[in-house]
Amino acid sequence: MRHNNYFPIRQGEQVIWLLNFANKLASYATPLGLTSAQVSAAIADARWMAYVVGTWLSNARAWSLACTDAVTEAGSGKGTATMSLPVFTAPALPDGAVAVNPGALNRLFALIQTIKDSGRCSDSIASDLGLTGVTKAAPDFATLAPQFKLKLTATGVFLDWGWGGHAAHLDMIEFQVDRGDDKGFVFLANDTTPGYTDTHPMPSTPTKWKYRAIFRVGDQRAGQWSNDMSITVGG
Repeated sequence: MRHNNYFPIRQGEQVIWLLNFANKLASYATPLGLTSAQVSAAIADARWMAYVVGTWLSNARAWSLACTDAVTEAGSGKGTATMSLPVFTAPALPDGAVAVNPGALNRLFALIQTIKDSGRCSDSIASDLGLTGVTKAAPDFATLAPQFKLKLTATGVFLDWGWGGHAAHLDMIEFQVDRGDDKGFVFLANDTTPGYTDTHPMPSTPTKWKYRAIFRVGDQRAGQWSNDMSITVGG
């Protein structure tokens, strides 16, 4: 989903924005001309998204890392006790939050657009609900290229990347990898959240892996390929 100029880029800040919107919307229902049904639905959407983006996602990522560790232990670990594989248990919903139909953010953004178009949303209300933002100019795609760093970790090669200040105009990043196997660069992943770990099994002998990246907007590549980055793995 394309970022707009008021919804935060960072997921931690998104949770804060969503909860602020959920906690304050009802107090502005009358001046904004919103029905009780609109307010209740929007609050439910905001609280559900805050749970999914915050608590649920952080728990799911921790479980994913535990799964990667379990694969390593299963293949090369030591011990005499039978392994128990990690099982994901979703965290409990906080008080006042319920599951809703898919498309919660789309519904919130549509309601906010209705609020803005109504002419009833004062500057003070917009500020309190977090509906103001700064519109940034589009980047120069003739020169735009991702920048990232490589780091070898216990779970694989970590590709440390960011939006370069242009998240409002970009959708994802595409990574390719050359593992020194005469195949050249091949597709690795499309990622929408800064920071990606390549968990491909390590070779038995020292090998140089090379990575490159390019941003994407929708189904199209946008800008230029990054410089090739390399790291020695295995052995």
